[in-house]
Amino acid sequence: MKKIKQYIIPLITFFSFILVWEFSVSLFNIKDFILPKPTSVLNTFLHSPKIYIHHSLITLLEAFLGFSIANILGFIVAVIFAFNKTIKSAFMPYAIALKTTPIIAMAPLLIVWAGTGLFSKVIASALICFFPVLINTIKGLHSTTKLEEDLFHSFKASNIQTFWYLKLPKSLPYIFSALKISTTLSVVGAIVGEFVGAKEGIGYLIVVSSYRLETNQMFVGIILSALIGFIFYNIIAYIEPLIIYWRNENNA
Repeated sequence: MKKIKQYIIPLITFFSFILVWEFSVSLFNIKDFILPKPTSVLNTFLHSPKIYIHHSLITLLEAFLGFSIANILGFIVAVIFAFNKTIKSAFMPYAIALKTTPIIAMAPLLIVWAGTGLFSKVIASALICFFPVLINTIKGLHSTTKLEEDLFHSFKASNIQTFWYLKLPKSLPYIFSALKISTTLSVVGAIVGEFVGAKEGIGYLIVVSSYRLETNQMFVGIILSALIGFIFYNIIAYIEPLIIYWRNENNA
């Protein structure tokens, strides 16, 4: 029953929102170029679905590659930082500076350095995803208690064994929290990269549509980007209990 409610309530909310949107546009006679009806947006997509799917797949590929690269590098750097305070103190300020620099400000430089192809969009996506996994993994690796570490030392566990059997499992909830954040950020990074210089992708589609005041097409791009992020997030949410299975056992 709980699982049914979990799906029914969002669906009711979604269709209620769509109905209010549809009738509000008709009621207040809002022009299409300001706010199109949901049915108009759907008709725009159905008119050329292959084109929109193509652009979506390009953005999905960029987001996935950026997400993967950022989280692998973020995890490796976090492990180094967690076990070497000197390296952490030397390089952590640069990681913070990277995080605080808006990706839209860096996008033109990425185009200059990496060109207008796939690579620059992957870098933009990776840059925006890197910091969450770095910080959360460091926090997770430091979440073990002294009692737990002393227990492992009493059994003469090596540093690698302590990391593999204690610190890493304890850090997994933190890592998955970061991965969930990164799923949506990866799509944002890819689209921002496409805003500046691209010939395909959802970002390119939105920019071209804005120049032509084709608001219907802009909404198609926005909805598709949200859908990619939603699917991406739920894939990670589905994998999480399979990896951190002991959480379910504790809650049973």
